[in-house]
Amino acid sequence: MKHIEDGAAPASGRKDRPGDETMSSRLAALKTQTPWWRLKVTEDDARGIEPRQMTVMLEQLILIRRFEEKLLKLSVAGILHGPAHSSIGQDGAAVGAMSMLESTDKINGTHRMHHQFLAKALNHATSADYAPLASETLAAHREVVYRTYAEILGLTPGYCGGRGGSMHLRYPEAGIYGSNAIVGGNPSHAVGYAFADKLRGRDHVSVAFFGDGAMQSGAAYEAMNLAALYSTSTIFFVENNLYAVSTHVSEQTRETRLSARGLSLGVPAIEFDGMDVVAARLAMQEARAIIRRDGGPVLLEAQTYRYLHQSGALKGSAFRYREKEEEEAWQARDPIVTFPAQLKALGLIDDAGIAVLERRADELIDGALERLLEHYGDEKSQRIRSELWPDPASVDTGIRGDLSELAGQRVAELEDQPSAGLADAKFQDVISRAMLLNMQRDDGIFILGEDVHRLKGGTAGATKDIGDHFPGRLIGTPICENGFTGLALGAALNGMRPVVEIMYPDFALVAADQLFNQIAKVRHMFGGKFAVPVVVRSRVTAGTGYGSQHSMDASGLFAQYPGWRILAPSRPYDYIGLLNAALRCDDPVLIVEYNDLFKKVDKVPAEDWDYIVPIGRARVARQGSRCTILTYGLMVETCCQVAERSGIDAQVIDLRTLDPLGIDWETIEAGVRRTQALMIVEQTTRGTSIGARVASDAQSRLFDWLDHEIVHVTGSNSSPVVSKVLERAALADAQAVETALRSLDSRRGDSR
Repeated sequence: MKHIEDGAAPASGRKDRPGDETMSSRLAALKTQTPWWRLKVTEDDARGIEPRQMTVMLEQLILIRRFEEKLLKLSVAGILHGPAHSSIGQDGAAVGAMSMLESTDKINGTHRMHHQFLAKALNHATSADYAPLASETLAAHREVVYRTYAEILGLTPGYCGGRGGSMHLRYPEAGIYGSNAIVGGNPSHAVGYAFADKLRGRDHVSVAFFGDGAMQSGAAYEAMNLAALYSTSTIFFVENNLYAVSTHVSEQTRETRLSARGLSLGVPAIEFDGMDVVAARLAMQEARAIIRRDGGPVLLEAQTYRYLHQSGALKGSAFRYREKEEEEAWQARDPIVTFPAQLKALGLIDDAGIAVLERRADELIDGALERLLEHYGDEKSQRIRSELWPDPASVDTGIRGDLSELAGQRVAELEDQPSAGLADAKFQDVISRAMLLNMQRDDGIFILGEDVHRLKGGTAGATKDIGDHFPGRLIGTPICENGFTGLALGAALNGMRPVVEIMYPDFALVAADQLFNQIAKVRHMFGGKFAVPVVVRSRVTAGTGYGSQHSMDASGLFAQYPGWRILAPSRPYDYIGLLNAALRCDDPVLIVEYNDLFKKVDKVPAEDWDYIVPIGRARVARQGSRCTILTYGLMVETCCQVAERSGIDAQVIDLRTLDPLGIDWETIEAGVRRTQALMIVEQTTRGTSIGARVASDAQSRLFDWLDHEIVHVTGSNSSPVVSKVLERAALADAQAVETALRSLDSRRGDSR
């Protein structure tokens, strides 16, 4: 490639020490086959770019710089609520890189993404024949500036209705799928975008922008490894600005050439001058060429600098972690100075032309802010126009959808089916067959997780036979729950319906960022008007001797995050219907599977499995008049048996839907009105149970019909351990249920 040269320096920079002759004779140097280059840019490269494109990039650079300078003034004036992470100094690389992307190419970024967002959005809004010095200001450009300011200021005209603000910017029509305030949270999403495009046969690239700080996180490593493993068209664009807040890159890693990180993973890498607009454009051009020729991914390292502190308008030297001399040296390379000079030297623009672009940028900014602020320009009286604030009553709108996507689906309960149309089936076998039928129905469904493609259906047999029918949609992953869960989110945002198998619920904590900071929040955070159809399956193995780190029931953990719907089928028929509903649902869904139910045989339709059990509808598993028991999963049958054995006429309600916002209070209220007593039963340990929240909500909803305190049966405070007797002691069982039920019944007396 004409622009890039092979890197020749050894990774460590070490030389043999005296006395190492014996060792050296034993060791043969190894070489990687993964290319690693430094990009070199010449004047001919700049001359080779269409003059119109050069002036477009200059106009964008000037506008982005003026945009952020004004934003910092608004921050100092108290107009901006929250931090202002400016990209001043890094904006040239964004303009250059974005000039090589189409609207259909996807990007995401970090909390510092104003520059990339604006460049991508402006390109999307720019017609092919637009020439800055020969065309009038585009109305579409005015709209980009207006809506971006509105979003950053938290106002309804913003792209996310003001919910995202500065750190969470999303504009999918322009290919911007969302910036991310969690360091390292976004790279795996870009792998997911590209993975979805690969499955759909689309020739697009996806770019993850992140910094030197994120490069040190395991999340970035997992994302790059997955992209390399699956050859996705992903470009990892690391902006190495030398500082993670105040920590220098040399204090973060021994190998400060961050482009070297790709070598061990088989990811070709290019480092380049991130202060050079043309170099950034050529680096993106080369990355795309590599992907077209060899497949992805590619790692780009832009060696750049942010002129200001992590956030705000002060320089890093004001906080004494940078020297003024260092800042001045980088300031001399400011693209806002060097790029206009380059265009002037090429004869593409003169000072008058630059002044036109500067004046146009100011007019765009002033025009946008006059629409957003009263008394704009008067520092003492300017303020947000009150009518632009979001309605406080909408605060919870968009946490998840209204399930309207399930309208028209055939609803069928087992109790309503004629016995002649039913057959016996084992719970475990139903899991894989129901999934297979859904994959035949919808080619957007794919499964990923550890060992799901081996062992005749994974470690639990849940994917049996699926690989024979859909080998390309059954993805066995490395052990990297955070990485492949993030991939699933990215794929879901790009139109797929991923199913993530987390082998044991405890491992959800390894993927906690993606499950709870990302999947649970993105819909609401970015405005709530799009789908996040991720299904997570997880098997609860409590009682099988796997110990404290493999025995959790994660329902209570997921219930803390209202974006999740949580389904817990207790019989094969309900599993089929709830899975069918989950795989048509546009919200994230956790399906909890209980290992102790896997061998259970019960009735299912002999032929037609295309029905749903409604999300949010409980079922009465046993009628009764003395007490209402709320339970789920394994404990449904246990509670029914205890009621029969004890002779206490208890009603047993199988919740089926466990998330607090989806619990069927209508069915529960009808039961409590009749029995006037409530007991909540869970097998799991107390700390991760959902019962405390259910009891609290029941107290406020059902107080008028309760004549006894709510009883909550759970396991102990400790997690189950390997010792059989201690494991049994940690979990609630039939004896605990019966003891609580008899106590409740005796204390109520015969007054009824």
